[in-house]
Amino acid sequence: MKVRYLLTVIFAAMMTWNANAQGRFNEMEYGKTQTVFHLNAPSMPKVRIYKDAQGGKPIKTVKMRALGNNRWEAILKGDLAGRFYTFDMGLGECPGTFAKAVGVNGNRGAILNMADTDPEGWSHDRRPALASPADLVIYELHMRDFSISATSGLQHQGKYLALTEPRAIDYLKRLGVNAIHFQPLFDYASVDEMQLQRPQFNWGYDPKNYNVPEGSYATDPYKPAVRIREMKAMVQALHKAGIRVIFDAVYNHTFDIDGSNFQRTYPDYYYRKTADGRYSNGSGCGNETASERPLMREFMIESVKYWINEFHIDGFRFDLMGVHDIETMNAIRAAVDEIDPSIYIYGEGWSAGACAYPQDQLAVKAAAYKLHGIGAFSDDMRDALRGPFSDDTKGAFLVGLGGEEESLKFGIVGGIAHPQVDMARVNYDHKPWAKEPTQQISYVSCHDDMCLVDRLKATMPGWNDATRSYADREAELIRLDLLAQTAVFTSQGVPFILAGEEMLRNKKGVHNSYASPDSINAINWDNLRRYPEVFEYYRGLIGLRKHHPAFRLAKADAVREHLEFMASDHCLVAFRLKNLEGIDSWNDIIVALNANKEPRSIVLPEGHYYVACCNGVVNEEGIGMPIKGQATVDAQSALILYRK
Repeated sequence: MKVRYLLTVIFAAMMTWNANAQGRFNEMEYGKTQTVFHLNAPSMPKVRIYKDAQGGKPIKTVKMRALGNNRWEAILKGDLAGRFYTFDMGLGECPGTFAKAVGVNGNRGAILNMADTDPEGWSHDRRPALASPADLVIYELHMRDFSISATSGLQHQGKYLALTEPRAIDYLKRLGVNAIHFQPLFDYASVDEMQLQRPQFNWGYDPKNYNVPEGSYATDPYKPAVRIREMKAMVQALHKAGIRVIFDAVYNHTFDIDGSNFQRTYPDYYYRKTADGRYSNGSGCGNETASERPLMREFMIESVKYWINEFHIDGFRFDLMGVHDIETMNAIRAAVDEIDPSIYIYGEGWSAGACAYPQDQLAVKAAAYKLHGIGAFSDDMRDALRGPFSDDTKGAFLVGLGGEEESLKFGIVGGIAHPQVDMARVNYDHKPWAKEPTQQISYVSCHDDMCLVDRLKATMPGWNDATRSYADREAELIRLDLLAQTAVFTSQGVPFILAGEEMLRNKKGVHNSYASPDSINAINWDNLRRYPEVFEYYRGLIGLRKHHPAFRLAKADAVREHLEFMASDHCLVAFRLKNLEGIDSWNDIIVALNANKEPRSIVLPEGHYYVACCNGVVNEEGIGMPIKGQATVDAQSALILYRK
């Protein structure tokens, strides 16, 4: 008996040490002979064990014992694999703040051995190599959008496993993207996993369990291991294809307050309040988390590390990063660097409302120079191209409205200081916000807003002109679509596109499709057949960027040395990448972006130049005969020239 007792004490000590080594958020540690539970809470909680994920009475209830400093522990003997658990402080049962496996709908944690969730060969999975974030081509994808339509031809429609099918993998490789930014893959609250026979849709920005994959994307949400294993299989398949996986991190708010795991374990600790005691709402979703508080900061760091170590995630996009404090974001970057510095971190450099925290300490875009190795979306470039977020009917450069040329130039250099960019004329920022161009996400549309096609339809002066044929109007729309993405892919920084744009995707004009049905959000793969020239142009742009390092110089000094703007005019911006010996196989590159309805001419530097892109065609081998002296840029089109 004494020997057995001694072994039990030693095992418990080892389990406690292991939990501490992994951080204070290791809330459930499974072992075949006992399972150890920990919780951070201000008063004594109970652990309840259940046979099933829903319903039924607990088969065991245990009071946790104090470890000091609001830390609690319970050790339950026996093999509890397959059982479910909750913590209860009298505020409603929940699976804790850091559940790693849950039952259907995420109301109870699941007890399992995480090693049993690994697909075959998982230990040999490696993230694709990446020399610089500038080498990324990010493809923003919603799991359901991509594969739910029958036109996709995929077997596992709307599921993780769709991205393991050869048809999907081959398509992504052919397009050339090397990173997928998935919209939320964590367990979110707005889809009922017990009613999947009924069509349901949500973007997923309503966190419930931050560290468990969403069950509606699994083939069986009732089996806790399935969602984990299938998400890992998806990551593994993408890695084999040379594609990195970026995780959409939504730590800035929870689905609600009273029902959240944070509130039920440590009331009011994880949320900010205003001076008059109300919950602050910087997220626009009814609450905002308090990243500056030690426990919340540690939670975010441990969560990011967990997704990297357990699921081999390669990057993080922080939703409403401007809600979080600068110190926490830099602490996350430092923790990630200890694992792999190539893991890219970026976010939305704004909040959705006023935050109950000093503005100068928040991780907004204007403070990007204080963020070490963390990027932000360039709304300067986005809105210069297509018009302001606040008014869907107002266009900009693409539809021939002048005044945005300087803002576009600021995007082209990657948001850095450049002697030829007059910051006084840039739309939102009057001083550079990026220290290096790799801090800028270059884009023209994403999930959160009209997609590019819908925005063009809403702002093109002639789109509703019944005197013009539909074919004529559509041809103009395609020209402007291709022009927009040429600006994105030839700019310094990190290019980013919304999935389906390469086949002229639309969402029927819906601006905020967060809960719209599949008829609005699903990608129609028949568009590949309708618009093959659009896909080929996108593929050509991606290949052009991939093959020519001049478009991804990565360092601010290199951009200032090699990129110069040529004479520009109303809705015409032209620039030159020069003196590229030792950098690129091309010695000089000229890019001209013409949004006018008439052709424009540009004067060329001395020498003969080959045409790599004109009139909606990309061909690095050269189009037509070389030219010198002067070049014509077609109406509503881009021209790319090079000299070897």
